[in-house]
Amino acid sequence: MTTEQVARINAWEVAQSQFDLAAERLNLDPGMRLVLREPRREFTVHFPVHMDDGSVKVFTGYRVQHNLGRGPAKGGIRYHQDVSLDEVKALAMWMTWKCAVVGIPYGGGKGGVIVDPKQLSQKELEGLTRRYFTEIEILVGPEKDIPAPDVNTNAQIMSWFMDTYSMHVRRTSTAVVTAAWKSTTICDETGLNRVIGSGGKTTRPSAPASTMRCAARRAPAV
Repeated sequence: MTTEQVARINAWEVAQSQFDLAAERLNLDPGMRLVLREPRREFTVHFPVHMDDGSVKVFTGYRVQHNLGRGPAKGGIRYHQDVSLDEVKALAMWMTWKCAVVGIPYGGGKGGVIVDPKQLSQKELEGLTRRYFTEIEILVGPEKDIPAPDVNTNAQIMSWFMDTYSMHVRRTSTAVVTAAWKSTTICDETGLNRVIGSGGKTTRPSAPASTMRCAARRAPAV
């Protein structure tokens, strides 16, 4: 298969075709097929970010919740210049199936921002991250939707998400994302700060009070 052929593949059409085949084999109820064939929510945001040169750029981001029947949505957020709504919808659907197969009480979610993070400074990346999370916060929360790392996002990104959410709810909320506790920003004394874009994920729903105080003290200012 050539690169041009791969580029023409629509991930959402692939995901729906896979579902149709599985539904047929399972003799799934027609009504349930209609429910599971489409995402429950598709959220698109356009948000401004102040750049280091004084200019303002507007970025586009997405958060999709495919199904919440088993519990809160769970799924990564990716930063990439080729992110599309159809890709995010497909990944959210696949996350629903993955959570169901391994028997964990989560639904499928996914998010992304159209951006090449390698072209941003650390300050610009933080500004983009905090603004994007503020825009999708209406959907997010430990009992609603729990983001995680994905392509080009890591523990540092998750720690900025967590800090932004915690400031808005006026309490430390460590369960709003996964993998933030691998970030040295949150006082990881072991210095472990692996990039999670390769697929590894860690959930830490609580932490000692001393660590929470440390996180609050060292969290970057908005």
